[in-house]
Order: sequence, then structure tokens, then C-alpha cells
Amino acid sequence: MSQTPDTSAAEAPVAAPTGQGAAQETAPGPVRGESADREESHPAPLRYRRIMLKISGEALMGDQGYGLHPPTVARIADEVKKVHDMGAEICMVIGGGNIFRGLQGSAQGMERTTADYMGMLATVMNALAMQSALEDRGVFTRVISAIPMDQICEPYIRRRAVRHLEKGRVCIFAAGTGNPYFTTDTAATLRASEMACEAIFKGTKVDGVYDKDPVTNPDAQRFDEISYDEVLQKNLKVMDASAIALARDNKLPIIVFSLEKPGALADVVQGKGTYTIVHE
Repeated sequence: MSQTPDTSAAEAPVAAPTGQGAAQETAPGPVRGESADREESHPAPLRYRRIMLKISGEALMGDQGYGLHPPTVARIADEVKKVHDMGAEICMVIGGGNIFRGLQGSAQGMERTTADYMGMLATVMNALAMQSALEDRGVFTRVISAIPMDQICEPYIRRRAVRHLEKGRVCIFAAGTGNPYFTTDTAATLRASEMACEAIFKGTKVDGVYDKDPVTNPDAQRFDEISYDEVLQKNLKVMDASAIALARDNKLPIIVFSLEKPGALADVVQGKGTYTIVHE
């Protein structure tokens, strides 16, 4: 007696997924209100599509001698938003020197490790201030801390951070590397390498790297470009030596520009304006 194969399972129509499982069956797309909106138009071609913006804590205090100056924070947020709207993926690291600097605490007799941890907490405060300013402008932002503090920010997980960038969110990395004896310059270089950034943008008060302080030396010479080794040999105050060496090892260019000039960040991301590039 012949048997007829049961084909009912193969022939039955498959219902389209609904409910919670539906999102898992479809390919991830841009999140509404984030990358979907900003990718519709690019006002100008970008030379750098994924960048690390490193600014000092002192840049947030304006003309004050200490703390945060809200109009200055707002101005920097406007600059970041302009570049974000152009389609760039942005990482940020902000120092904490406007609130507490570990080296200064150590110099005053405080145990170095404790002083450095206090400095890391200062960077978290600055990161939260910048997050607030950016989100007031409609820019989706994540503060990602190297020291877990789940109530106020995310712990650092590289794959999650990369996904945030792909969705058009600005990632602000806080608490340095999570280890004492390392500066936020080194933290910025480390995170830029891990996030596969195309360059580190160091925002300063001057429009590039000079052979001496241009504020006190009118005859100071500005470099259009300079090598990592020259920066180390001449002891130029671009970033600390560990950060320069790490950038050199990973072939990560450092672009130094003036954060004081309106629109400078947007110009440099397009390869225009005045800046110094540190490379091989």
C-alpha cells in the first residue's frame, strides 16, 4: 500500500510576523527622527565621515574661572549639531579641568589615584551638560561611561557604541579610560581607535599647532602639517605623549583647529578652513 507524503506543512501559507516578533524578522533600518532625517540631504561633501571631537573641560567654562558656562556649552552644541546635520558620525570626549584636575589635586598632596578618579567624575558631569544641550537641539545623544553608573549613563560596550553611531546618535565618552594615570587625551585616542574614527579633532583656542605659544609670542610659527615624531621631539603641547604615540601606532591623524571661531568645525570636516594636521 503506497503512502502519500504529508505536504501540508510545506504548502501552508506563512503568516506575516506581527507584534513583538515582527521587529526581529526585518532588517534594521534608520531610526525615525535620528539618522533617517539627517541623511536626506548633505549640504557639502565630507572629507571625514566619523570623527572624534576632543575638547578640554576649560572650553566649557567660558570667561569664568571655574565650572560650566551655559552659553558656551550651548555654542559648542550648535557647532556639533551643524556637523551632525551634515551627516557626520560624531564621538566626543570632554575633559574635566573646569571642575577638577587630577594632577593638580595630586600636586596639593592628594593621593594620585583618588585625585584621578575625582577628575573622571568631573568628565561625567561635563558630558551630561553637553548631552542636555545637544538634546535641547534635537540631537539624539548617549553618554557612555568607562566607570559604571547605570542611573545616569550607559556602561562602555564597544559594539553598542558603534550601533549608536550608525543610528545617528552622538556618543559622548566619559570617565576617561576608567583607569588612573591616563588623561582624557589618551582616552579620546583610545576610543577613536576602537570606534574606527577617521580622525581626532582637537578643538582649542588657537587655529592650529605653533612652535610656541602664539598668545604671548607674536612671532610664533604655525604648522599646516607636522609629524607625530616632530610633535614628540619638539615637546609641542598638542596632546600628551601617550596619546600622540597611540595615534601614531594606529595611523590616526590629529586635526587641531580653533573651537572659538564660528563654523570652524564644519569647515574642517569638509577639509576647508585653517587647521594643523598631525600625521605620519
